[in-house]
Amino acid sequence: MSEIRHDWRDAEIAALYELPFNDLLFRAQQVHRAHFDPNRVQVSTLLSIKTGRCPEDCGYCPQSVRYDTGLEDEPLLPVDEVLAQARAARERGASRFCMGAAWRAPRDRDLDQVVEMVRGVKAMGLETCLTLGMLTEAQTARLREAGLDYYNHNLDTSPDFYGEIITTRTYQDRLDTLARVREAGIKVCCGGIVGMGEDRADRIGLLRELANQPQHPESVPINLLVKVEGTPLAEAEDLDPIEFVRTIAVARILMPRSWVRLSAGREAMDDAQQALCFLAGANSIFYGEKLLTTPNPTADRDRALFDRLGLQAV
Repeated sequence: MSEIRHDWRDAEIAALYELPFNDLLFRAQQVHRAHFDPNRVQVSTLLSIKTGRCPEDCGYCPQSVRYDTGLEDEPLLPVDEVLAQARAARERGASRFCMGAAWRAPRDRDLDQVVEMVRGVKAMGLETCLTLGMLTEAQTARLREAGLDYYNHNLDTSPDFYGEIITTRTYQDRLDTLARVREAGIKVCCGGIVGMGEDRADRIGLLRELANQPQHPESVPINLLVKVEGTPLAEAEDLDPIEFVRTIAVARILMPRSWVRLSAGREAMDDAQQALCFLAGANSIFYGEKLLTTPNPTADRDRALFDRLGLQAV
């Protein structure tokens, strides 16, 4: 039921998607309970440490310099300010502090400040996570020495649909960065975004790529597109909420030991849809009112939902 595999075929994944909804959720629950306490949810907080003016053309991203989204650009934050935000996140119950910078790839001189941030957050007893874009082998080694726990680098979508969303970075570029992170001994946080106009075959292709990596990502964020005015995907058609829940359930079955994070897009979900996602095997969320630059449910709303569902934040 929860065999760890790295050889999933599209037809097998499609068969999971096509199961009756109740059967799919039952199977996902069985897998989830074999590896996790079903009533415990890992809580992370995400902070944008450098905002805007990214040279990439990711069609979903308000931080791209190519799109007019009204976003205010901000340089790399001072270390003290980041550490103050990390302390506040810890006091609100977060166990992992994630820092994101809108770079295609960091410069070595930028990394000096980021290394200080990692060390400071780590000293607070929080797990650390970064997303900085593409990394060199030497940069990856520096981050590992600083004590970085996780590195986030999403695949975003399937290889076939990728060119419809991004042209400034190849799919192989992303896979190469993930390989460097893994080789350095840093845990991988890697998932994708759904609701960008892809079809089910592309969602299957994304999950296949994730599940067939040499080692499953320890953390798998499943994001629902947050449509931002001024980006090419601002008018994308809404994804069926049940299809989103199915995607969570299939991710849980394919990657039994991974933390499956119900990530961006929760602000647009009602409590019932989020509850179905937890039932489908999601066991991680971002906590706090903002995810980099887009809205997220308030901590009070999340605490109220956890209380209603009998969930415990860890």
